[in-house]
Formats: sequence, structure tokens, C-alpha cells
Amino acid sequence: MSEEYAIEVKNVTKEFKLYHDRGQTLKEMSLFKKRRTYEKMTVLNNISFNVKKGEAIALIGHNGCGKSTTLKLLTKILYPDQGSITMRGRVSSLLELGAGFHPDMTGRENIYNNASIYGLTKKEIDKRVNDIIAFSELGDFIDQPVRSYSSGMYTRLAFAVSVNVDADILLVDEILAVGDANFQAKCYDYMRGLKDKGVTIVIVTHAHGTVRSFCDRAIWIHGGEIRAEGESNPVVDEYLAYMNAERAKAEGKTVQQNTDSNHYGSGEVTIESCEIINSNGEVTTSLNYSENYKIRLKYNVMKPIKEFIFGYNIFDGDQRCIFGIDSTNKNLHLSGEAIGPGTLEIDCAPLNLLTGNYRLQLSITDMSRSPLDYYREYCKISVANPNSESGVIHYDTTWNLIN
Repeated sequence: MSEEYAIEVKNVTKEFKLYHDRGQTLKEMSLFKKRRTYEKMTVLNNISFNVKKGEAIALIGHNGCGKSTTLKLLTKILYPDQGSITMRGRVSSLLELGAGFHPDMTGRENIYNNASIYGLTKKEIDKRVNDIIAFSELGDFIDQPVRSYSSGMYTRLAFAVSVNVDADILLVDEILAVGDANFQAKCYDYMRGLKDKGVTIVIVTHAHGTVRSFCDRAIWIHGGEIRAEGESNPVVDEYLAYMNAERAKAEGKTVQQNTDSNHYGSGEVTIESCEIINSNGEVTTSLNYSENYKIRLKYNVMKPIKEFIFGYNIFDGDQRCIFGIDSTNKNLHLSGEAIGPGTLEIDCAPLNLLTGNYRLQLSITDMSRSPLDYYREYCKISVANPNSESGVIHYDTTWNLIN
């Protein structure tokens, strides 16, 4: 065992019994023993992975693949049938809405109950109860029974408690999807702060943008086994490519997919080329921050489709989206009813970015946003900027010394 790992999962298997007709009372179980037949379902099959201290990872995959079961095993709500799990440090978890809350107790009383489960003493809870209440934003509702809370209020209180117990490891299920957008942003900002402090974080989520921007690594669980593991972007791309292929297959489409998962789509409309043209009319991937430029897209309609959408995004080296737009933003209707080539030209204002390398992402989708042709990285763009500023964008300022 290595002390650099906060979590070690080795050869873990978990099975559940699926009863066909299980008696609920003692009488039923005694009289109808033959009805108590069941099948064994293997939810996790010999999975192994490690999480380094201070690392943030995401467990991704379709519903029923074993993500939440894995998280419950890490929390020791469930125990593996085979294999071992080692957790180093205090564990805080946010798995099910209101888990551990008593509906007849007030929010304040539940804070003390819930925090004590994590191992905090009453004195320790006294010191941080006001911070927990402030973070939850519940105000006067904190002294009302939690049975009167909405699902969003449950989420606020549960999250506020779980992140204020000085945990070494934080486990979070999809529960954050319940909260409103502002509270979700607040939670992720707070978790970034915890991550910077060295807290190990494991998230189960379908929010792939969050996985890309927040998590160091991703683990794709499929059919109870680990199908891919590694840096977030390639794993998410591989997963989305698979899901899009499955969706296209269900719709009777043929999906063209490269093995590197950078390029995929169902192929009704394809990107033939995309050129960046500078202010001198030259095709280039190197731009000055202050010059106008054009994007010239050449596409080909392979199969008739009523309408399609073209979009592009520019990402920085930290995988943050600097800018993104698609044809619907400009009320531009791209018709694919006629088979054959087409050209779209976009006049662009200066990028106003600082010196650096950026990534151009291209997509052609149908009106339901299913990808017809998608490049996670079509090309890299380098930007030259003589200004010695920090950040990502150049922003004009005027300085005047008054005295």
C-alpha cells in the first residue's frame, strides 16, 4: 500500500440478489418458500483503481453502470463481496438527499446530528454551526422541521454540513443537480477551494463540462467494469463518442468514429475543411490579438437533412472555453435538404487574447444537438500579443495620474 494514495480499490466485486416474488411478512416467507427465488446481478466486476491525495476524479457512465454503488462502497454504506477498499483519512459524503436527516427535527438540530456522525464533538460543531447555516442560505428556515424543506433546501443543508467537517476525502453523488444554478456554482467554487487545500474529491456526475473543468481524472464504468481511465478530456470524449454511436445505432444511423475519439459523428453532413484567414487574406493558424479574421467552413451534405447547426468554440490551455457560438445564435438556418458541398464564411472581430496556444473545436449537429460531425480539437491557434498582462484576455484600460 502506498501512502500517496487516499483511496485504493483492489479487485472489488459487488453482487445483488434480485428476488422474483419475495415475501414481506414472516407468514408469507414461511408459506411460500418456493416463491423466494432470485437471480444474482453483478453490479461491479473485479474493478481496481487508486486516487492520489488531493486529486479530484469523476466516475462517469450511463445510469445503472455501477457508479453510485462504487461511491457507496467507498462510504462503507455497502461492503464488497470480494476485494478490498482502503480509505486514508476522514471521509465526508453527500450521496442521497437528506440521508441522515430526521424529518421532525429542525435544520439546526440536524446539523448537530449529522456532523456528529462524521466524528465532530459538540464543541467543534458549536464553532462552525454559524458558518454551516450561512453557507446553506436557509435563514429563518434553519429552525423549522426539515420535513417542510424543498429538495433544494435539503441539498443546501446537506452540502453545507458535509463540506464543513474538515474531511480528508469528500464523496459527492449527482445530488448537486438538485440545487439551483447559483448554488451549484457556489458549491463547485467551494470544492475548488477544498481541492486546493489538498482534500481528495470523488464525484459521480453526468455534467461532463464539470468533469472537464474540475476533475484531474475520470473513470468510465461500463457494465460494472472500468472501460477507460485517465485524464478527464479524453475519457469524456471516448464515453460521449460511444453514447453517440449507441444513439445513432438506435436511430438506424452509421457513425464514423476515429479511434482517438477526437473526431466522430453520424455523417449526414461532414466538415471538409475549416480555414482561418487573417487580415491579409492568408490562411493561417497564427493570429495577432488585434486583427480581424475570418473562418471559412467547407462542408458536404452526404444525406438529406432538413436543417443542421454549425458551432465553434475556442479553449485555452487549461481547457476553459474562452468563447463559443453556433449558427442558432445568429438565426442562421443551414439547410441540408440538397446533397452536395457548401461553404459558410464568418467574419470575426479581433480575439483580444493574450499570447498563448488555443484549441479550436468544431461541431455540426442536427436540431436535437446530436453530432453529425464533431472535432474536439480541429487545430491549434497561436495568438501573439505584445502586452505583458496576466490572465487570458486583453482588456484596454486608460491610466491617468491625477496628482
